[in-house]
Amino acid sequence: CLLCLGLLTKRKPSSTSATWNGRRIGGNPIPNRETSCPGTLGLSKRIQVPRARSATPKSTEGTSGSYFRTTGNYLQEFLENGRSPSRLEEGECGPYLQEGKKERPKQLRPVSLTSIPGKILEKIIKEVVCEHLETNAVIANGQHGFTKNKSCQTNLISFFDRVTSWVDTGNAVDVAYLDFCKAFDKVPHDLLANKLVKCGLDKTTVRWICNWLSERTQRVLTNASSSSWKEVTSGVPQGSVLGPVLFNIFINDLDEGLEGTIIKFADDTKLGGIANTPEDRSRIQNDLDRLERWAKTNKMKFNRDKCKILHFGRKNGNQRYRMGDAWLDSSVCEKDLGVLVDNKLNMSQQCDAAAKKANGILACINRGIASRSREVMLPLYSALVRPHLEYCVQFWAPQLKGDVDKLESVQRRATKMIKGLENKPYEERLKELGMFSLQKRRLRGDMIAMYKYVKGVIGKREQACFLLPCRLGHGTMASNYRKGDST
Repeated sequence: CLLCLGLLTKRKPSSTSATWNGRRIGGNPIPNRETSCPGTLGLSKRIQVPRARSATPKSTEGTSGSYFRTTGNYLQEFLENGRSPSRLEEGECGPYLQEGKKERPKQLRPVSLTSIPGKILEKIIKEVVCEHLETNAVIANGQHGFTKNKSCQTNLISFFDRVTSWVDTGNAVDVAYLDFCKAFDKVPHDLLANKLVKCGLDKTTVRWICNWLSERTQRVLTNASSSSWKEVTSGVPQGSVLGPVLFNIFINDLDEGLEGTIIKFADDTKLGGIANTPEDRSRIQNDLDRLERWAKTNKMKFNRDKCKILHFGRKNGNQRYRMGDAWLDSSVCEKDLGVLVDNKLNMSQQCDAAAKKANGILACINRGIASRSREVMLPLYSALVRPHLEYCVQFWAPQLKGDVDKLESVQRRATKMIKGLENKPYEERLKELGMFSLQKRRLRGDMIAMYKYVKGVIGKREQACFLLPCRLGHGTMASNYRKGDST
C-alpha cells in the first residue's frame, strides 16, 4: 500500500479509506472529500482523500507517526490545490563528480536530494504517465534508457548487431557517438509542456507537472556549508523520480526524419550507417545536420569535445564529419555505456579493463579485511568484484582463450583467498563453495538473454537478433545434432 497509515501505525483501517486505482492508501474516521486526479486519456479520475490524523502514537516498531501524518497532509494539499507544496519543491544538491578532477566545477553535476514525501507524490504522477506511455507506445523503440525491459545491454546488442552484420558483408560503417552538454539541466519547461500535450497526456496531468517544475529552488550542500537558495529556471531535477520519464518524452522526437540508424540511452546517442560511397557518407552528414538543428530548436547543445566518430570496416575511407561549424574527431576506441568498443570490434581491451578493475577491488579487500572466512569473503566478492566481470558481458563476451583465462584468473584468486581452500584445485574450490566458473555463468546468461529476445520480452525490434530455423521432426533434428550441425 502507498501511504497506508492504518497498517503502519498498527491500527485497523476505517471504512472511509482513500483509494488510488483501486488501492487503499489510508484510513480516517473523518468524512472524506472528493478531489479530481490526473487521468491518462483526458478523463479525470476520482479519488477520495481523507484528512490525516491529528495525533498518532508511536507504532510497535518504534516508528513515529508524525512522519506519516506529515506525508498525508502533503498528499491532501497536493490533490486539493493541483500542485505539490512549496516545501517539497526545495532540493539540496549534492555535487556529483561525473569525471575528471573535482577541483573543476564543470565536472560536477547537481544531484537533487528530494524528500521522501516528495518522491511519493512524484511516484503517483509517474505511474499515471508511464501507463499512458506504454499503452499508446509513445516512446520510440530506439530509446533504451529508463524504459521497461530495456537496459544498457539491450542498447549495445541491438545497435551493434546491425553494425556487425554490415561489416561482415564487407561494408564500411561510420558510427557517430554524440553527447549533449548538461542535457537534464537544460530542458526548457515551455517546450517540455508542449511535448507533454502532444504525446496525449490530459491537461490536468500536464498542469500538475508544470506546477511541479515551476518555482523550484535548490542549493548546494557540501560538508557543513551550503549556498543560498536559487530558483531553478530550466531542466528536470536529477535524482528525482519523475525527471527521467519527462526527459524521455522531451528527447523522443530526436530521431524524426533521420535516414541512418539511431539509438539512445537517455541523452547518450549513437548514429550509424553504411559509408561505402560519397552518397552514403553524405546521408550521415545530413543526419548530423538535422540533429544540430533539433538541438537549436529545442535549446539544447551538443558537447562537441565528447562527440567522436568510429570507422569500421577494412575499406573505410575515414571520412570526416562536422557538427555545426566544428569538425568531429575520429577515434579508435570509445567507451560506450561503460564498455570499451574499438574500431576492430575486438573485445580484448574491454576484457583487460574489466580484469584490471576487478583485481584492484580484490586487492583492496585483501588489504582491508582481516577475516578470510567464506561467510565474509563470498558476499564481498559477489557484490563488489564479480559485477565488473559480468557487466553487459552478453555483449562483449570474450572469444579468445587468453581473454577467457584473464577473467577466470580473478575468480581463481578470490576463491584461493578463502581460509581452508588455499591448497585445493580450482574446480574443488568451486564445488565446495557451490559456485560455477565464469564461463559457465556466461553461458547461462546467454541462454536467459536469448530466451527474452526470442519470446519478445524485450521488444519486437530486438527479435531480429536471432534467426529461428524451420520446424523439423525430432528425428531430423537429432540426426543433424549428431552430425555436428550447430544450427
